[in-house]
Amino acid sequence: MTKSPKTALIFGISGQDGAYLARLLLDKNYVVHGTSRDAESSMFSSLAAVGAGGKVTLHSAALTDFRSVLQTISKVEPEEIYNLSGQSSVGLSFQQPVETLESIATATLNILEALRFLGARTRFYNAGSSECFGNTDDVPADEATPFHPRSPYAVAKATAFWEVANYRESYGLHACSGILFNHESPLRPIRFVTRKIAAAAARIGRNGGGELVLGDLSVRRDWGWAPEYVEAMWAMLQLPEPEDFVIATGEVNSLQDFVATAFATQGLQWRDHVRIDPTLFRPSEIRCGFGNAAMARNKLDWAARTRMREVAERMTVAERARLDGQSFKDMSSR
Repeated sequence: MTKSPKTALIFGISGQDGAYLARLLLDKNYVVHGTSRDAESSMFSSLAAVGAGGKVTLHSAALTDFRSVLQTISKVEPEEIYNLSGQSSVGLSFQQPVETLESIATATLNILEALRFLGARTRFYNAGSSECFGNTDDVPADEATPFHPRSPYAVAKATAFWEVANYRESYGLHACSGILFNHESPLRPIRFVTRKIAAAAARIGRNGGGELVLGDLSVRRDWGWAPEYVEAMWAMLQLPEPEDFVIATGEVNSLQDFVATAFATQGLQWRDHVRIDPTLFRPSEIRCGFGNAAMARNKLDWAARTRMREVAERMTVAERARLDGQSFKDMSSR
């Protein structure tokens, strides 16, 4: 007999990770469902960009409303749930701390409680964040590194992480969190600094001049390629027992390095076009953050294949293609 395809539900399917994950699951012959606050009015341009438009079933769901979450899960009856929803900007979380906490921590709790209430055997993945670690200094963070969140966003993500751990240990849910370090792609919203840099470099390269205003360029991060990171999400839910994993490249670079690489793709010297504005510095910045994904290599057979320089180059090339009037070409398979 032919085995029936699995059904997956992605909360937050309209974002970067949601789109790439949907494409991955479709390629694995899953039946894919996804949500946004208002599925009828959302554009879902990221799904279209990766060739998943019209291939997933979309639902309206407000994750801060327990009834809405319960109804959606009951209707879909998924074998796997991926929670990629919530306010995703660290910078914006300083301006909207309450909304950030509710959209991440309350939403995660609602999903967990719905699964407990339904007695569902669904496997649950929660999108954690490396921001929970705070500064890692010169030592890469792994699964045993203590949390020291330094933003409302990180506090919310840390809360959600411990909610998942508590429901796993207390109620036996097959629930886990992926503690992902920075992962980028051309699908990043423009408010994210990596997309902002790539877009400016492409624009200045095309127009022959212009200026990009940024904050602190000395901060160091671990940047990977988003389409690879969703592979790790899927792999976590295939384990017989749930575990939390750090997902990272293990390579650390400064934001200045990212800027220089992006501008170099356009034959430009970044110092000729970038101005530093101290008002853009964050109240409590993470000076350095990078991860050790050894456990993922050992147990998931997963390792990052793309490093920062190639990430910056791909994003800038994609932005230049947009400006030149070319249709967006998904670059996840490169």
